[in-house]
Amino acid sequence: MTDIATLPYRPCAGLMILNADGKIFVGQRIDAEVEAWQMPQGGIDDGEDAQAAAIRELGEETGIAPDKVELIAIAPEELFYDLPEELVGKVWKGKWRGQRQRWFLYRFLGSDADIDIATAHQEFKDWTWVEPYTLPEVIVAFKKPLYEQVLAAFAPHLR
Repeated sequence: MTDIATLPYRPCAGLMILNADGKIFVGQRIDAEVEAWQMPQGGIDDGEDAQAAAIRELGEETGIAPDKVELIAIAPEELFYDLPEELVGKVWKGKWRGQRQRWFLYRFLGSDADIDIATAHQEFKDWTWVEPYTLPEVIVAFKKPLYEQVLAAFAPHLR
């Protein structure tokens, strides 16, 4: 058994997408066993810039084109989360203990018709817009502290 503390964190980019009503985009993962939602996020490829990864993930997970978003803010520091012990070894081929994430806040300039989660490598089975204050309540429990940190980082820009 690998000592979890010796595993590195997976480099990742995350996106908080705000619509014109100040609500946040969340998707429900296809592979989730529980009804939990998350904001778009994904790994940063070797040699890839975090913001470029965020825009790539935007398209891969939501179908939103880059011209339909406008950057508002970048979280001032990387944020981390650990996987629950029972998931280490089951996800990401056991290579990571959790993720270290660079978060980006984008304003969505399009309409709901510009969102299409049926992408080539579909990750979400459903999506919706939620109020910022409800975000920590709808996500998987082990990510709640992370999402509270993301909300705090972007609080000046949220209604």
